[in-house]
Amino acid sequence: MATFSMTSLNGKRIIVVGGSSGIGFGVAAAALESGAQVVIVGRSADKLKAAEQRLAGAGRVTGIAADMADEGDVARLFDAVGAFDHLVATAGTPPPNDPIGETDMHFVRQFVDGKLIGTVMLAKHAVRTLNKGGSITFTSGINKDRPPVPGGSVVSAIAGSFTYFARALALELAPTRVNIVSPGWVDTEMWDEIVGDAKAGYFDQMGARIPAGRVATPADVAPAYLYLMQSQFMTGETLHIDGGQRLV
Repeated sequence: MATFSMTSLNGKRIIVVGGSSGIGFGVAAAALESGAQVVIVGRSADKLKAAEQRLAGAGRVTGIAADMADEGDVARLFDAVGAFDHLVATAGTPPPNDPIGETDMHFVRQFVDGKLIGTVMLAKHAVRTLNKGGSITFTSGINKDRPPVPGGSVVSAIAGSFTYFARALALELAPTRVNIVSPGWVDTEMWDEIVGDAKAGYFDQMGARIPAGRVATPADVAPAYLYLMQSQFMTGETLHIDGGQRLV
């Protein structure tokens, strides 16, 4: 009789870009609980140091400061880490949210560079030292499925492009697996930047609408990333973990 098999993360080396806060911090914490060695990456050395202390990884967590919009930084990141098993990218910045007729193109270019071009650079340099049988997992989001109107066109386009990028990379990099996690709303620090004190009201309204009955925490969505790292037969896919938000 066939048995269900998942690879262990015990002793595996995992890079989490965006690991100092939000979803990335949740993934790093869950990976450490599974016995992995974790490298968290972010732009702020101070935030990384604080995250290392919060994670208390007993010597199994390291922070490396790098800007994902700077290819030199990206290359140095993978040179510093050396051989590794899984890459997770969750880093993000507040997206453009102006109506299309009022779009600030300089801001759009910065967002595209940080989100899409940064993702391409991660893939370019990760393949140099990624161990065979490993995986790459990127993050898109609910805006591709339920774009805010007005002002959601740019972020929707970028989020949607990740699905097709992963499909192509899954073929090009096989047997390395490449997948996407698409969360719904998640209670992270970015929401404080976007809406400030109005966050609680927004979350109450959305929580009342979606089938799950509440907005997610990073701990709610972290298992999706671990599943994609461990599942040897999942590649080129987008895994939605949004509490049913796409349905409403």
